Amino acid sequence: MTHLPLTTVTFPEPPLRTRDAHKLRGYFGDFFKEHSPLLHNHYDDGSLRYAYPLVQYKVINRVPTLVGLGEGAQLLVELFLKIRTLDIDGREYPILSKHINHQQATVEVGNALTKYRFETLWMPLNQANHVEYMNADEPTRQALLQRILQNNILAFLKGVGAYQPDLPRLMILLNVQSQTTTQFKNQTMLAFTGDFVVNATLPDGIGLGKSVARGFGSIVALQRC
Repeated sequence: MTHLPLTTVTFPEPPLRTRDAHKLRGYFGDFFKEHSPLLHNHYDDGSLRYAYPLVQYKVINRVPTLVGLGEGAQLLVELFLKIRTLDIDGREYPILSKHINHQQATVEVGNALTKYRFETLWMPLNQANHVEYMNADEPTRQALLQRILQNNILAFLKGVGAYQPDLPRLMILLNVQSQTTTQFKNQTMLAFTGDFVVNATLPDGIGLGKSVARGFGSIVALQRC
């Protein structure tokens, strides 16, 4: 079991669209760019930080949301009072209210099963496995997506320092409810809604899959099975 520092910052105003999450990332990544590469996943020399994002930008139920994990959690605590406006598409919104929640979240892989729902679109496929997915029959597609989700969770565990070689095997039952397309960096990508059951305790609000820093793949726990 790992206790992970987790900070969630929400702005009840203004209401945004889910697809505006990348604009939140652009605004805060630029506004606080001198503080830490964790805010935008780029180092000072312009190179990318290839690791699980410890600061994530989301719009959940129209509420702009920032999630910080580990080092990112403390970073959001330190910067919270400095956030006074949001600039989205050149329009500046004064922050009339904001909320912060800082906690030690439990991360664990064990015997207890928990059901989670994707609150935002899950984008699991890359260029290589997209071809594999499109050429497969339905059972093979399901198996591929479950394997990818398993790898997504492992990437999260490794990224926040909660992975150990002797962890129990992840057992996943994925229920993909619908498949859609979304625009990502001027490319059309497949994305999914749905839920899954896994023998792991994961924090609400974290992202799984591709582009979690821009709000994709955010999860919330529904019930223990």
